[in-house]
Amino acid sequence: GALLALNKPPGLPVLGRPGDLSLDALLPALRRRLGLAAELHVVKAPAREYSGLVLLSSCYHTTKKLQQFFTNARWRGQYPATYRAITVGVPEEMEGEICTGLRWQQQEDRAMVRGCWQAGDTGNTPGSAEACALQVVPVPAPGRRSLARKDVKSTLTRYRVLSAVGGCALLQLQPRTGEWPPNTSTPQPCFLTPAISRSPCSSPAFPEQLQVHLTLLLCPALGDHKHSSHVGRVLGVPFFLTPETTPSHTQVLDEELRSRLGLSPQQLQHLPLHIHLQELVLP
Repeated sequence: GALLALNKPPGLPVLGRPGDLSLDALLPALRRRLGLAAELHVVKAPAREYSGLVLLSSCYHTTKKLQQFFTNARWRGQYPATYRAITVGVPEEMEGEICTGLRWQQQEDRAMVRGCWQAGDTGNTPGSAEACALQVVPVPAPGRRSLARKDVKSTLTRYRVLSAVGGCALLQLQPRTGEWPPNTSTPQPCFLTPAISRSPCSSPAFPEQLQVHLTLLLCPALGDHKHSSHVGRVLGVPFFLTPETTPSHTQVLDEELRSRLGLSPQQLQHLPLHIHLQELVLP
């Protein structure tokens, strides 16, 4: 079947309730505009907050085959999706890997939950954390039992600094979720390892994985009003603050950067998340 690639703006969800604006709701009009006889299906799309590449197909079997390819590629340790992000701060290492466990946690009583799956999703992809009053928190050294129960997912993101200027950086990000590195029976208790060598398959593999990993790198994404509060500064030196002690709030930018961006304090509240799905590898 035919494949179609689009560029999605940030803030547009893939799925939505009846009457809401969503990518799925726009597909019938797009099919008529293109003169296609068959219904369009979402093969791959970035999360609501992200911008970037959307892959569509007019063939149901092609859609399922490609979705399975992306799922299998992640579990084989491959990196089928490549993102770009603008960060506030520049990583100390020019390239490396962020590896940690991630779990869902209720925001009010801090009790961990396993449910709240988004209707219509395939596999074990949790739905919107905002809709369920949940937050994603890192688990530096998850135990075998928690991984086996799927209370915690082991996650890894490979990054590379493409450019840096004025205290900000452009990063290439390649996330995956699955098992810890091959032939490793014990999870690695690390946040950062410098590099030495119709149901959409949404990205990345774990919701908010890239935002959380960038905060662990002490370089939150520009426009991240949910996780950037977990990076504090003392005398200009960044450090990580646990989600339990730091509620989310509008991202704080220094006066010089805000001035260069031409943003007022009111406009800053509406600054979108600067994470973009740049490239997909196809079989």
